[in-house]
Amino acid sequence: MKGNLIIICSPSGGGKGTLIKEVLKIVPDIGYSVSFTTREIRPSEEDGRDYFFVSREQFENLIELGEFLEYAEVHGNFYGTSINQVRSKIDSGQDVILEIDVQGAESTRRQMPEAVNIFILPPSFEVLRNRLKARATEKLKDLDLRLRNAFGEVRRFGEFEYVVVNDDVSEATTELKTIVLAERLKRIRQVEAIQGILDSFDTSKISSLGD
Repeated sequence: MKGNLIIICSPSGGGKGTLIKEVLKIVPDIGYSVSFTTREIRPSEEDGRDYFFVSREQFENLIELGEFLEYAEVHGNFYGTSINQVRSKIDSGQDVILEIDVQGAESTRRQMPEAVNIFILPPSFEVLRNRLKARATEKLKDLDLRLRNAFGEVRRFGEFEYVVVNDDVSEATTELKTIVLAERLKRIRQVEAIQGILDSFDTSKISSLGD
């Protein structure tokens, strides 16, 4: 059985990265798609773990090679998802979490409409702004750009099947875990297993019940 592709979106500072890390710790058979980006690496990040950090020229070459399931320019930098990486994990039966922006989510849905769509919503604009300030990873002009973009991003929540309000990390993690596990239990996801059970219901065995 193939795994699910799970799209997780939020505005910058929405906390999707933290929630994803928590879910990866507690949910079995789930992986993370490491995206490519042209933005600068942050002090706490590691190349190949958080992102594959490449130059704009390298990114453009990957576009020409058809490497990306989706890619978009966000806050002045490019981000892209490796289609080979995603398909390899899904084909192996592993669920794959895709952490992308609303543009990337829209593009991915066109190619893989069966993907599970989850939007992480901050409890308020004030909380979002305080989180970004506390993170202290952007210059002032970049911070202002992310906050301005957040107004448009949160209004696109209606494009997603699920919405998780990230007010409390523990509670939001539980909700995200519940969605992932519930998706695995959908009837359409268990066709082979269910058929095996149905095949065991042999009417010839009924007469032997009293034996």
